[in-house]
Amino acid sequence: MAIDVSIMIEGQDGLSWPRWQRLARAVEDLGFNGLYRSDHFTNPEGPVKEDVETWISLAWLASHTSRIQFGTMVSPISFRHPSILGWQAASIDALAGGRLRLGVGAGWQEREHHAFGFDLLDVPERFARFEEAIQILKAITRSTTPSTFEGEYFQIRDAQLVTRSPRADGPPITIGGNGPKRTLPLVAKYADEWNAVYPSLAAYPELTARLNELLAAEGRKPGDVKRTVMSRGLVGKDDADLASQIDAEGLQRLIDRDAPVGTPDQIVEKLGIYAEAGIEGVMLQWLDLDDLSHLELFAEKVLPQLRG
Repeated sequence: MAIDVSIMIEGQDGLSWPRWQRLARAVEDLGFNGLYRSDHFTNPEGPVKEDVETWISLAWLASHTSRIQFGTMVSPISFRHPSILGWQAASIDALAGGRLRLGVGAGWQEREHHAFGFDLLDVPERFARFEEAIQILKAITRSTTPSTFEGEYFQIRDAQLVTRSPRADGPPITIGGNGPKRTLPLVAKYADEWNAVYPSLAAYPELTARLNELLAAEGRKPGDVKRTVMSRGLVGKDDADLASQIDAEGLQRLIDRDAPVGTPDQIVEKLGIYAEAGIEGVMLQWLDLDDLSHLELFAEKVLPQLRG
């Protein structure tokens, strides 16, 4: 089957430099397609934990790996100004030889915005600001001439980046989410990749068909946007191994959400269903930042079966 498998971590949940370095080397050496991370100051609730700043960690990753793709899932433009974010993305993609995928979002978490002094805005205004930011990101990372944009939330005037991605069209832009009213129209208009979050396999065909309709209205083809999914990843060599990692109720919730969890053969079967639905890649949320042994199990028992 043709489906990429990447690892995605929640950095705000205790990411230190040693943990990041161990994970990066493991993902690179074990054969996963990529490594992605969230971009938050903290979790929505609970204690504030260690977290290496996202874009600094990606700069380290760019210079200490040679194969894997990587990026943010996602960087909120509510506290990442698009001019700075575009500059960072272009510079890191140049360092990485064209391996960065730029995941961006409107922002959603009230706690971090309140704590660090950023305006989250109400939802309509938040998405209007997000759309302006995407336009600026595309302009400054893809144009070889100065760009000007006059919006309500952002303005640039004769802005130009000389340090550039090795790709003429810049780092690919990923937009995540399942919303048919706001998210999918933005995906159709601007994105290179759509990352659906925990989608139901029963609902996914309707979502992807809706995206295709929106793409056609924008004069784009279905193949212009890569289809990926983010979902929890959990593998055990047997039922007892799984039970040691999660309680029965939690495991059942993940199964009900069509997450690729279980024994290696069960995961291969689930990913086969993903591939049949047209999903080209999966980002496995790997919540235990110190669990390299199960990453190794996944790489040894699952990845070879995905390569045929």
